Amino acid sequence: MTSPEPIVPIITCFNRDDTINYTAVRAQVRRQLDAGNSILVCDTIGDFTSMTQAEKVRLCAEVVEEADNRVQIYANVGMPSTYQSVLLGREIAKLGICGVTVITPFFEKCSQADLVAHYSKVADSLERPVYLYNIPSRSTNTIDPETALELASHPNILGIKDSGGDEAKLDAYLAIAARRDDFSVYVGGEGLIHTALRQGAAGCMSDLGNILPKTLNRICTSFREGREQEAVKRLSLYCELGKDLEELGPKPHVIKQLLYRMNENVGTGRQPAPISTPDLDRKLGAMIEKYALV
Repeated sequence: MTSPEPIVPIITCFNRDDTINYTAVRAQVRRQLDAGNSILVCDTIGDFTSMTQAEKVRLCAEVVEEADNRVQIYANVGMPSTYQSVLLGREIAKLGICGVTVITPFFEKCSQADLVAHYSKVADSLERPVYLYNIPSRSTNTIDPETALELASHPNILGIKDSGGDEAKLDAYLAIAARRDDFSVYVGGEGLIHTALRQGAAGCMSDLGNILPKTLNRICTSFREGREQEAVKRLSLYCELGKDLEELGPKPHVIKQLLYRMNENVGTGRQPAPISTPDLDRKLGAMIEKYALV
């Protein structure tokens, strides 16, 4: 059994005037530290598309400082263009993070050859390890397994975060990792966590860890210690919450709204993120009671 790493793509907290609430962000970092989870900054659930480059750099700096080397810190530096990704990646790499995820370019439709050129250029330009980030539902581009295999040969590309939800593709990525000691697979989303960890995934990067940080950590710890039955039991509750939230709307939005109901300091996100409704608020209140969320 490998040693799966629990990584939480942390939310970004906002004030009522849409400025970033760095004090609240630090409080969320401490929640993850208390649970023992590593942190991914500026991810999809972190409203990264609505922030300026300067905000992203400062946000990462604040998280790194608060974490104080107690856990691993990663940051997503993916942008629509290769040039932007390199510029942002160079700034964030100076902060002492362990590595960067790079979401597939969004808005621009890319061929697989385009993706190889894009990731190779980013990896050539950065002094921190690069992890591919596959999430076609958000970016419209997908990383084919053959492309991942080709990119795995780059000395500075050390793995992939897969949030595609396609089990066949995940299996293919895991097959690459099984043949190479220098390429790791991290699963995003809770639906395939069990499958991925059983097949040797390096860990999971799960948005739900913002809500249930200790549960996520215990799932990974149980797997690491060979207590698979216990892990599956905890994972069942974790996935049940995920399914309940999916029925209420786009998961990043619903998770953020649920966290806001739990703690108003996190804010609700910058528009055009969907605005909550009384009906959604009522349903989220029921979720808090059902799962005894604090």
